[in-house]
Amino acid sequence: MEWRDEGTVLAVRPHGETSAIIEVFTAAHGRHAGVVRGGASRRIAPFLQPGAHLDLTWRARLDEHIGAFSVEPLRMRSGVMADRLALSALNSACALLHFALPEREPHPGLYRSSMTLLDALGEGGDWMPAYLRWEALLLEDLGYGLDLSACAVTGSREDLAYVSPKSGRAVARGAAGQWADRLLPLPACLMGQGPATLADVRAGLTTTGWFLEHRLAPDLGTRPLPEARRRFVALLARQG
Repeated sequence: MEWRDEGTVLAVRPHGETSAIIEVFTAAHGRHAGVVRGGASRRIAPFLQPGAHLDLTWRARLDEHIGAFSVEPLRMRSGVMADRLALSALNSACALLHFALPEREPHPGLYRSSMTLLDALGEGGDWMPAYLRWEALLLEDLGYGLDLSACAVTGSREDLAYVSPKSGRAVARGAAGQWADRLLPLPACLMGQGPATLADVRAGLTTTGWFLEHRLAPDLGTRPLPEARRRFVALLARQG
């Protein structure tokens, strides 16, 4: 068995004294693991890091085997190293993909949006609203999408301000009534509208985080959300 593809490293762990097992996200083969022989060496280890984009050739005697990767670096996305917050966001995105994606199942739309986000993190600029919308897309791609098109109570598309934690649907400000304090925030940037303040992004991550933690994670077993995501949100909360 053999295939060739491009992919971004999501996770790395040692394998014996000289090798490493990497998990990558590829367009055609989804999340896929394999052994990199010599992956602990000074030549190879520097580009076996989360976020590194590689040219990959996978080989195995049988398809169900873990197999081995031959790897060559394509993009290291090293620009994130100069920005602690961007690096934290990259680690969060890679960890969420590693946590949530089923093995060897292609998700081409999510792959394209993930690569766009990871590239943006290394380029500077205002990437935070893009990260927020990426979390919403992750939920949607895995079957937990939010319906933010209209108010669940009135059907109105105006002044949408909340999300119901029960249904995942938007609720207009005037329709929330006494239930407002039980609803999740819906900043305009979560719907892809208008400029976003830091407070808007934080509010949006509260909402996507609720669905990641209370809907997605329980369906995947007993594992908690990745620590990298918690660290990113905590670091964002300390920004001025």
